[in-house]
Amino acid sequence: MISFLLMVNKQGQTRLSSYYEWISMEERVALESEIIRKCLSRSELQCSFLEYRGYKVIYRRYASLFFIVGTKPDLDAPKGSENAENELGMLEFIHTLVETMDKWAGSICELDIMYQLEQVHFLLDEMVMNGYIVETNKSNVLRPLDLMERESHKAESMFR
Repeated sequence: MISFLLMVNKQGQTRLSSYYEWISMEERVALESEIIRKCLSRSELQCSFLEYRGYKVIYRRYASLFFIVGTKPDLDAPKGSENAENELGMLEFIHTLVETMDKWAGSICELDIMYQLEQVHFLLDEMVMNGYIVETNKSNVLRPLDLMERESHKAESMFR
């Protein structure tokens, strides 16, 4: 189960964070800063997986952005059970997310995320629900966004 997803720039500034389990704000800030520091300090030759505070952290760098996914064992799994989340599957999910964002915004960059944060959250919510990946088909993910954009253009032209 995905516990959180972060999009972070090379300076360590969080551009998007999405949590799928309740964590207090103080704990989020501490967890984010520690995980970001660990991921950014690793070289490109090191593995993209690490374990930290019971989380399996999977990350990937695309241009100037780091996409970081933290997973924990499923809620219905017995206490103390091992995290069975597939690291390569999570890397593939990150890649699919980036490809979908590229298809939506041309070539995705930090500014697209900053200035269109609501759409990026919507796109992410179409792919992940309650910490589980529910959709990976780019066309199915982007269809609601396209419909919303078309309707907003209709509304704008109606009032001119």
